[in-house]
Amino acid sequence: MHRTARFAVIALIAALPALPASAAVSSAVGKALNQAAAAAKSGNNAAAIAAVNAARSAASTAEEKAKSAQMAGYVFTRAGRYADAAAALEGTGASPRQLAPLYYQAGQYDKAVALAKQAGGEDMQILIAQAATRKGRPAEAVAAYQALIKTNGPKAVYLENLAGAQYKSGDKKGYLATTEKLVRVDGSPARWKTLLVNFRQNDMRPEAKLALYHLMMATSTIDRTEDFQEFAKLALVANQAGTAATALSKAGGSSDAMGQKLAQAATMMSAKAAAEAPKLAAVPATALRGGNAYLGLGQYPQAIAAYDSAIKANGTDVDQAKVFKGIAAMKAGNAGLARSSFASVSDKNGMKDIAELWGLFASTRSSIS
Repeated sequence: MHRTARFAVIALIAALPALPASAAVSSAVGKALNQAAAAAKSGNNAAAIAAVNAARSAASTAEEKAKSAQMAGYVFTRAGRYADAAAALEGTGASPRQLAPLYYQAGQYDKAVALAKQAGGEDMQILIAQAATRKGRPAEAVAAYQALIKTNGPKAVYLENLAGAQYKSGDKKGYLATTEKLVRVDGSPARWKTLLVNFRQNDMRPEAKLALYHLMMATSTIDRTEDFQEFAKLALVANQAGTAATALSKAGGSSDAMGQKLAQAATMMSAKAAAEAPKLAAVPATALRGGNAYLGLGQYPQAIAAYDSAIKANGTDVDQAKVFKGIAAMKAGNAGLARSSFASVSDKNGMKDIAELWGLFASTRSSIS
């Protein structure tokens, strides 16, 4: 559920000038270094590596060896051979700040972390956190991102990565708390989209996924035709024909065969929904489907009453009824009722996680426009 923080490898000797033969190195070394720099700049990595290897072979003085090693670091970095770049520079006394990103890019995470701890600073803290993520150690990543936030403030990218690490480590309480902070820092559709698209990758029951699509619609984060169609399928199965029709209309029509088939089914079910909803809602055993029909029809007070009947019946669908009651309440502009309904969902039937996300949304909005 998180975006990877990116940091660039330090541009080692990025502006290295051409070295004339008289620059305190022999003619052979100077010529090879100039050739290496020119080839690397033009993107000819093979030629650059060959030239820098020639320079290193010809180097005899301490200064020649140092300049050749520095050029090797530059050339190997340009070629993506980060371990070779680090090895070349380490012999010249390069700083931990220079070496840590190279070892990270080379996949030598433990060495990268050790050097980053020596160097210190925000960029090195990011490296430590990302190394823990790459090593599959979410608990370490949690600690690293918490340290970043403590030192540098609750930047959105840190909160996002912390939430992802907490979820992977099984800390659902911490995940929800961090997610709430994240959305409060940045509640934009783009932020919600990252959160919900990541959440969608989890296994969940169809009713939970239907509620997730409702939340994606409410946050303007659903935009793919296949997602609208899956939304419609789930809505039809749950007896939310009006919801299915709305999802398909948002998809921009039903030009393909699947879209046409779903649109026909939604039209047929919608035509019957108004007559069937009261009958279904009157019987506790079918009140959930009655509430769903009313939800699709946009008759939210009736939907809430039907869901309450299903909840009082205390059957196997109680948590579903609570989630969709909350959604109906949000659509009716009653965020307080929605929050209490979402908060009452148990963790027994696979609806708790989506209820908590809906609860978070309800804590930042008063209604669904």
